[in-house]
Amino acid sequence: MSIGMLGKKVGMAQIFDNKGQAIPVTLLEIGPCTITQIKETKYTKYANIQIGYEYINPNKLNQAEAGHFKKKKLPCFKYLKEYKSKSWQNLNTGQIISINKLQIGDQINVSGLSIGKGFSGYQKRHHFSRGPMSHGSKNHRQPGSIGAGTTPGRVFPGKKMAGRMGNKKVSIKNLKILNIDLHTNIIIIKGSVPGKKGNTIYIYQK
Repeated sequence: MSIGMLGKKVGMAQIFDNKGQAIPVTLLEIGPCTITQIKETKYTKYANIQIGYEYINPNKLNQAEAGHFKKKKLPCFKYLKEYKSKSWQNLNTGQIISINKLQIGDQINVSGLSIGKGFSGYQKRHHFSRGPMSHGSKNHRQPGSIGAGTTPGRVFPGKKMAGRMGNKKVSIKNLKILNIDLHTNIIIIKGSVPGKKGNTIYIYQK
């Protein structure tokens, strides 16, 4: 069964293997999540599974959001996520999903928002090389020419220029699970995941 859950990034650490080599790891607090909706049609071979994460006071939601949970007779959640599943026959609305379906050694995909770097220049954003710093050069960090003149007489879309950097959805696939703590809902995975501490992340396993 495909598993999709929401959680938070706790932080990074390192552990040592039997050979004494340091392995960078990330701690994730995953779930528990509740299935809030299952949408299926006879024309498709999959269903859309909506999950909720982190309880919230109904007074902090608008009438449409609170009514969605009230109609299902479920508590209100701060975060909702929907994903597709081809094996939903054993799932029910209100069912709680936790990390007990994951095992050490499994590989998961993690998605989240990367850290925002603000408005950045060419060198930082696209790793452009700078101009000479001596001999009277006045082109140190300037972009230089960005296109031809009369023809085509414009700059093509997608040109690598200065702009906002980071704060985009990033997905990393096949991260290995090294340890699982069912009491605290924390899993330890090898490598890094996008975002900073406390960011909401989404994990998915096929």
